[in-house]
Amino acid sequence: MEAVSRRWQSWNPVTGCTHVSAGCAHCYAERFAERWRGIPGHHYEHGFDLMLRPERLELPLHWKTPRHVFVTSMGDLFHEAVPDEFVRRVFAVMEQAHRHVFHVLTKRPARLLALSEGLPWPGNVHVGVTVESVAYAARADVLRAVPAAVRHISAEPLLGPLDRLDLTAIDWVIAGGESGPTRRAPRPEWLRGLRDHCLAEGVTFTFKGWGGRVQGAGGRLLDGREWQDRPSLAVPGEAGATAGSAAAARQPTLWETPSP
Repeated sequence: MEAVSRRWQSWNPVTGCTHVSAGCAHCYAERFAERWRGIPGHHYEHGFDLMLRPERLELPLHWKTPRHVFVTSMGDLFHEAVPDEFVRRVFAVMEQAHRHVFHVLTKRPARLLALSEGLPWPGNVHVGVTVESVAYAARADVLRAVPAAVRHISAEPLLGPLDRLDLTAIDWVIAGGESGPTRRAPRPEWLRGLRDHCLAEGVTFTFKGWGGRVQGAGGRLLDGREWQDRPSLAVPGEAGATAGSAAAARQPTLWETPSP
């Protein structure tokens, strides 16, 4: 169990992205950002074009209460257009803001790995890759080589069965269906298979929900219950903290809607 109760917060020093795989086809962040394209003065005046936001770099240093921080929820920090030095600046802030737990998710694990040797890896920086179907299982292989305290797989949107995915050195799998007017609904057997595979391998499993026309419309029940476990995410230095522990803590998982 975590020593400190934390809220979830998005932090977007980079916004915007480009499609790289099948899971990007109906991107919620792109859909959100493009609503505001052309509106002068709006955060997303330029829609989902990739933009660096250096003025936001130090925001976590000013948050006094410990938080879980979803890094670049509106983009991909390891996009090829983000300069190496800017990535290093983001990691330097995460290392300095040790009271928070940072969650970095990418669909570009090759660049993550290429930069990883030159980045700090404190226990409060956790990293994941998206694996929406078996076609992208190699992303998990790359993730295993990254020296993060906690490594996780995001199987959202789940677009196919992953019940044979190699979960070696993976601490957490987060699965869910797609949301939006043209969503691709996951099959129940895909989710059951992935859940059972995680349980058999001792990997924490979280089910975010079935998706729907709007986020959350389909509910979060899988076989009559919610699956909201997560690994222990305590930060080194806190009482009872064990960095990188994958022991599941039964706690609500909060997922933020898009924010600047």
